[in-house]
Amino acid sequence: MKSKIILTALLSVSLFACAQETPKVKHKKSSASSKSTVKKVKFANAEDPICHMKTEDYMKDTAVYKNKTYGFCSSLCKDEFKKNPEKYAKK
Repeated sequence: MKSKIILTALLSVSLFACAQETPKVKHKKSSASSKSTVKKVKFANAEDPICHMKTEDYMKDTAVYKNKTYGFCSSLCKDEFKKNPEKYAKK
């Protein structure tokens, strides 16, 4: 009997906790002048030197080596490049 009361109390508390409204997140209103624009970058490589995917102007995974910017399809490829850039960089 005692365990039924404890179980009922625990279920009531958990149901009450789940029924609470989740907090609303307030986002800043952005104006047209504050919107960030994607900057196109000319990469030293036409394809990812690790996996050989074609590079795009808007890739966010980049690394600079000998004053040249290299684009990568993922952070994994970028990290691999950084381990030994001489092996992958255009000569």
